[in-house]
Amino acid sequence: MSQDTSAHDPEPGTVHYDSPAGGWGSVRGIASIFGKEWATPLATETLFRQNKPRGFMCVSCSWAKPADHHPFEFCENGAKATLWELTSRRCTPEFFAKHTLTELRQWSDYDLEQQGRLTHPLRYDRARDRYVPCGWDEAFREIGAELRRLDPKTAVFYTSGRASLETAYLYALFARLYGHNNLPDSSNMCHETTSVALKETIGASVGTVVFDDLQNCDAMFFFGQNPGTNSPRFLHPLRQASRRGVEIITFNPVRERGLEVFTNPQSPVEMLTGQETRISTQYHQVRPGGDIAVLTGLCKHVFAADDAAQAEGRRVLDVDFLAQHTHGLEAFEAKVRATPWEAIERESGLSRRDIEAAGQVYVEADRVCAFYGMGLTQHAHGHDNVALLVNLLLLKGNIGRDGTGISPVRGHSNVQGQRTVGISEKPELVPLDRLAAQYGFEPPRDKGLNTVETCEGILAGTVKAFIGLGGNFLRAIPETERMEAAWPRMRLTVQVATKLNRSHLVNGEVAYLLPCLGRTEEDRQKSGPQAVTIEDTFSCIQGSLARRSPASEHLRSEIAIVAGLAKATLAPNPKVTWDEWAGDYALVRDLIAETYPEEFHDFNARMWTPGGFYRGNSARERIWKTKSGKAEFTTTERLSSTGFADAPGRYRLITLRSNDQFNTTIYGYSDRLRGIEGTRTVLLINPDEMRRANLREGQVVALVGDAQDGVERMVSGLTVTPFSLPDGCLGAYYPEMNPLIPLSHHDAQSKTPAAKSVPVRIRA
Repeated sequence: MSQDTSAHDPEPGTVHYDSPAGGWGSVRGIASIFGKEWATPLATETLFRQNKPRGFMCVSCSWAKPADHHPFEFCENGAKATLWELTSRRCTPEFFAKHTLTELRQWSDYDLEQQGRLTHPLRYDRARDRYVPCGWDEAFREIGAELRRLDPKTAVFYTSGRASLETAYLYALFARLYGHNNLPDSSNMCHETTSVALKETIGASVGTVVFDDLQNCDAMFFFGQNPGTNSPRFLHPLRQASRRGVEIITFNPVRERGLEVFTNPQSPVEMLTGQETRISTQYHQVRPGGDIAVLTGLCKHVFAADDAAQAEGRRVLDVDFLAQHTHGLEAFEAKVRATPWEAIERESGLSRRDIEAAGQVYVEADRVCAFYGMGLTQHAHGHDNVALLVNLLLLKGNIGRDGTGISPVRGHSNVQGQRTVGISEKPELVPLDRLAAQYGFEPPRDKGLNTVETCEGILAGTVKAFIGLGGNFLRAIPETERMEAAWPRMRLTVQVATKLNRSHLVNGEVAYLLPCLGRTEEDRQKSGPQAVTIEDTFSCIQGSLARRSPASEHLRSEIAIVAGLAKATLAPNPKVTWDEWAGDYALVRDLIAETYPEEFHDFNARMWTPGGFYRGNSARERIWKTKSGKAEFTTTERLSSTGFADAPGRYRLITLRSNDQFNTTIYGYSDRLRGIEGTRTVLLINPDEMRRANLREGQVVALVGDAQDGVERMVSGLTVTPFSLPDGCLGAYYPEMNPLIPLSHHDAQSKTPAAKSVPVRIRA
């Protein structure tokens, strides 16, 4: 066993949470949202069907839906997302008759979404500054007319991560038939770094771990991922792993409670006795941006251990694997050996002893899985973070064996799947020749716009139309204030949504708000009730079937809306039968299988496979679809992924999500797992930094951007709150801090916004 560095007594005076993740706190969290949303009695029955075979798939995170499921296969945040959708509140045309959009822009995100489910299609009346009801035919006709008048290259079709595979496939087809590849999605804001780095290094753009690997590994390494808030059902296999002696090593600037201790809320014994399971055996609070240094240090220890082993006639490195399956080891090894420990300690904020203790776990473990989140991807050099994690795994052949692999833990429930079936601005990732033959047209071959490039185009005036299939784009992106100022210059904006959010309050010259069915609601079309499919974080495809009555008789499914827009926009094509597809989603699955036969053959027959069917991963089979035909080692000259230098008075800001939110959706003001209640306007800072900056607890300050690009960026009204963080580091909530993130501050390779290390200063 390794040195146990997980025990942590919070520094006196800091805000923290004393109880374990899960437990009664989780139960109370679910109960509070149930009462707040006035959910119907049928909500309980719906929760029992959540993530179950022939049930519906959660609209929250993308964690696996295992065949061997729990009685309650939902977590606190998954239950909140379901109850949020099943709310009895309704946002009707009468609400908009009472409130102008100028007035509503002064409301909080929470208050906007608390108005409930949208019930009618709406058109923005600029003269009255109000949404007014309109008919579906009118909306489709006018939107189609506007799109036909525009150069297709000036339009953007965005999608959030919750649309089904069927919807995403048709939406991407609509875009290409219209004439563009401008298909940014929420992946651009979080895990695009993964897609780029893994594609270059192992030839597959998604993780190689499958659910069964969690039961077969000897050690788990976590980097910048918080399962307690972002994927709480992950805590169950982590509990099981801990109890069978698996070493769990965590590197994260924030001590997240879900990676420290957990009480299983489904265990009567644990709930009644308060029994806890320790999760991490080591927990290291790395500096934001220090992961390259950490990974370099871990590899340095592995090389040193291999040197010692050779003296005894053994090897630590998997030399046969390295010789047969990898390229570039020599240059990487030389760079690591030449990097001094002093530099590694300085950039990581950790001691050599602690890094070596973690490295020794890796050395001694036969089978290792590595998990990461946006703590690795959302940096100016996040690509290097991910690539060096691949390097570490390759050293001992920990990719392509059972119980091993790399696992980017995705957020939104189908964000990975949407990319699988064509939502991509990169034409080389889409089988365009197959689409051309299938539908009798010539798809555009030029690169489309990603999220950052879309924002740049809106600021420059070159993007004229924005269609948003779900999400809260304006609130999720950097440069909030500049983007809101530029947004009305577009000719057309269309938002498809279930509830009101801030993005619906800033509109182009012509604007529509179109309400859709939620995933919990029965979708009945011409051929009868319809099921849809999603892809989980382990690349398994799951069917989803809803039963609840829709919130309004005027709602349409996302597929029906996409089909209606496409019919109104495009010239007739005998091979493109929108009405047939919208009437029977099984036909859409047949289309997907035709376009992607390797992954989706027999799609309709396999969609109800318990636990989902695995669509495959070449890297898991040790088939490396890279330029060299082998897994690639990456060598970098840098040890920091921040993209900016340290300077007196400059801090590294981490943007955080609370326990009471999912992405930009704010369920309430309780960040229970961090001990913060009743507010989101806090500035988290450790007590030593408070003293150095002459700050006092409760003082109200502002954060100002320190990008030195001539743009003034500021967020004020933040209450100084002592919290356990590394030196030189601050924490505050997303999306409230997005105005501080320059659009130019993104990963150099993928253009993922670098929200986990933003240069800022404190203005007292």
